Amino acid sequence: MQQRIVYFNGRFLPKEQVHISPDDRGFLFGDGVYEVLHAYSGRLFKAEEHFRRLGRSLSELRIGGVEVESLHEVAGELLRCNGLEEGQASLYVQVTRGVAPRKHAFPEPGTPPTVYLSASPFRPAPEKWEQGVKVILVPDTRWARCDIKAVSLLPNVLASQQAREQGAEEAIFVRDGVVTEGAHTNLLAVLDGRLLTHPLDHHILPGITRAVVLDLCRELGIPAHELPIRQEELQAAEELFIVGTTTEIAPVVQVEGWRVGDGRPGPITRALQRAFREVVASSGG
Repeated sequence: MQQRIVYFNGRFLPKEQVHISPDDRGFLFGDGVYEVLHAYSGRLFKAEEHFRRLGRSLSELRIGGVEVESLHEVAGELLRCNGLEEGQASLYVQVTRGVAPRKHAFPEPGTPPTVYLSASPFRPAPEKWEQGVKVILVPDTRWARCDIKAVSLLPNVLASQQAREQGAEEAIFVRDGVVTEGAHTNLLAVLDGRLLTHPLDHHILPGITRAVVLDLCRELGIPAHELPIRQEELQAAEELFIVGTTTEIAPVVQVEGWRVGDGRPGPITRALQRAFREVVASSGG
């Protein structure tokens, strides 16, 4: 098996040689941010958008000392040195506030951040995109800044485990009766022929794939609106689907114990799946 090469604090080295300090604030407090990118045939999909979002997350948490633009080149080198220029791969980026004595307030100015990137093969599950998946609904117990892609994901972890135990692909959060998003995806619904998704605010992540889908709706003439979806409206939805960097566009055919529409992926979902594949192909994937 080929030795995995990663990037850690300015160096490319075997993953086994990476050592994280027990005083790293990511380990102690979950004080950091991350991104996940999808590569097709060695080309990162929507890389500029992902790194722009990373920069925003860093800015919101006031983590400095990172040249985000340079990480794009690092990411490409990781794909090359790990032999991931064919097929599909995922790239993980994490930045923490760095190593410092355990105190809640920020460390001294000039404390270097911890920067880590890794790349690995990605094996899609096309049957999920073709047949559709089941999701469950869970209370949204997360903090009020879900728009920041922070590494502190314990509510998402617990929700994802609950979904797994119930034979579901994803857990969908509900806050004050309003459906927000999934534990690792955004949710979109077709109601009365209109596509709806939660508006961008502090309660959802500004998903890159979500933005691509909304652009495709405009190109295809599909009415799309960023509006709150109430939990009781879900059973009236003609179609539901979840979207994400590695999920792409996955139809939802079952929620809890009830069927969505006729229990099969709907025409709008199918049209968006086809259009998405064309976008990937045109980007070199």
